[in-house]
This record gives sequence, C-alpha cells and structure tokens, in this order.
Amino acid sequence: MKRILVIGSLNMDMVIEMKRMPVVGETVLGTQVSYVPGGKGANQAYTAAKLGGKVKMLGCIGKDDFGEVQKSNLTKCGVDTDDLKRVKEQGTGMASIYVDERGDNTIVVVPGANLECNISYLKEYDKALEECDYVILQMEIAGEAIYYAINRAKELGKTIILNPAPVPDSLPDEIFSKLDYITPNETELMKLCGKEGGSMKDYAEGARELLKRGVKNVLVTMGKKGALFVNREKEELFPARKVSAVDTTAAGDCFNGAFVVALAEGRELDEAVMFANAASSIAVTRNGAQTSIPAREEVEEILAEMAVHAAS
Repeated sequence: MKRILVIGSLNMDMVIEMKRMPVVGETVLGTQVSYVPGGKGANQAYTAAKLGGKVKMLGCIGKDDFGEVQKSNLTKCGVDTDDLKRVKEQGTGMASIYVDERGDNTIVVVPGANLECNISYLKEYDKALEECDYVILQMEIAGEAIYYAINRAKELGKTIILNPAPVPDSLPDEIFSKLDYITPNETELMKLCGKEGGSMKDYAEGARELLKRGVKNVLVTMGKKGALFVNREKEELFPARKVSAVDTTAAGDCFNGAFVVALAEGRELDEAVMFANAASSIAVTRNGAQTSIPAREEVEEILAEMAVHAAS
C-alpha cells in the first residue's frame, strides 16, 4: 500500500433535511437537523482510511469542540492527524447543508480555520509531502496553498489528483500540466473548460479540452450516469450502479477517496474507477458526509455482485 496525503478542508456539517428546497424569499419547515463531521478534505481522508488506505492529512481546525470532534473522528478511522494545525483566531469551518426528500442538496460553506491552511503551514510540514506517494487536493482552502502544494508535489515526483470542488472561475494555466488526474463533476468540468452543454458529447469534448491544457487523465463524476474517463489513449463511460439515493452529500468525496485508495493498492485504472463507483453508490443511500462512508467489506460485496451480474 502506497502512502496517501490529503491536503484540504475540515468542516462541521449542519445537515437540515426538508421535503423540498425553498425558493428565494420562501420559508419551509425542516424535518430534522444533525451535526456531522465533513469538509471535502476530511471526507476524502476518512474514506481513504476506512477503505484500507495508509492516509495522512494536512489541514486546519479551530481550538473548539467541533475541531476536537473532527480530529477524533479521523484518528479513530486510521488517519494520521498528528500534523493538523489548531488555530485560535478562527473557529473550525462549518457547512450548512440542505437536503430534500429526493436526496438533492445545496451547501453553504464558512471556511473559518481552513483559511489558515496556507503556504507557510505547508512548508512547515514539507516532510509529509516528501514521504507520501499520492497527493489529493480539493478547492476549499486558499488557492495559493493548493497551487504551492501541486508545484511542490510535482518537484518531488508524486502522483497528483485534484478534485476541483468547489470549482474556481479559472485555474492557472501552468497547473494543468502538473496534474496526473483531475476529477470534476459535469458542472465543474463545463466551467473549467469554458463550455456549455449537458450531453455526453459535451462532457467528452470538455475533457479533451483539459487534456489539451496538459492534464494527463480526466475523470468526470456524473452521479447516476456513472463516471467518464478520458485520456489520450482512452475514452470510456463507467456506468453507475442503480440505487435509490437518500442524500448525495459527500458522494463525490467518497468517490475520490476510494479512487485514490485503489490506485495506491496498484489496481488497474478500470478497477479503480469501478471500486470508486461502488463505494459512492453505497454512500448516497445514507445520510450525512462521513457517516455515509461504507466499510471495505461492503464495497467488495457490491463489486462481487456486479461481477456476477456482468457474467450472467
């Protein structure tokens, strides 16, 4: 098992469930509220560790109860949290997540302590970058820190995965050529490549645009449609397993965490995508972020079932 370093955000998620989303100016009644450890970075680290990966995380939390819950939750799952930074100037990041009865969600994030995950902090813990094999990042910390980490990881010869969520208006041109994998969803892909559209042809063209900018591999997550993989030699849609979604919160994070674990285990690309598809198909049938992440045995069971169906 190669070593995985996750650099990113840690948030406490306040999840509010409701029958339907309100329109502008409307008040609706919620059915339930819960507090669940989240943040894209933490979710991906938690997933990777729970699925058997050797994982370390760099990120920042506040000196508050939410920060303690975050660190404890990751540590119990097997994530190395020794180098997480506790900051007193900011509270732990928070996300308000609104989920309707169809499982769709909208999210508002207040970064808080995540803003302290900066270049000086990453330089202080450069050893974590030196010792890992895979680096996976998202976009919930400062852009300059993300770009520094990508450049430094490239210098060290690491395999770099960028999950561009939430998607920025643009990425520096020189960053694309340093990415081994970029994993946007359909909306993020279209924004990154400056295109519009919603067909599979549009997504394939958008992925090829990112290849032209220097990315080696593009993996587009598309919910119930599955995942589209595109590089210079291959273009393939990996269908998703059909399930009844309850909550899509952290489905993309689950996919990314599972994908990097499969790569770190030395699985072939096709196997890695199918492993990630299987894991996220379980996550969407459960509520919450880290509370929805499946165990390794559950994913392997789904993969075995899928293999039987394919064979028949």
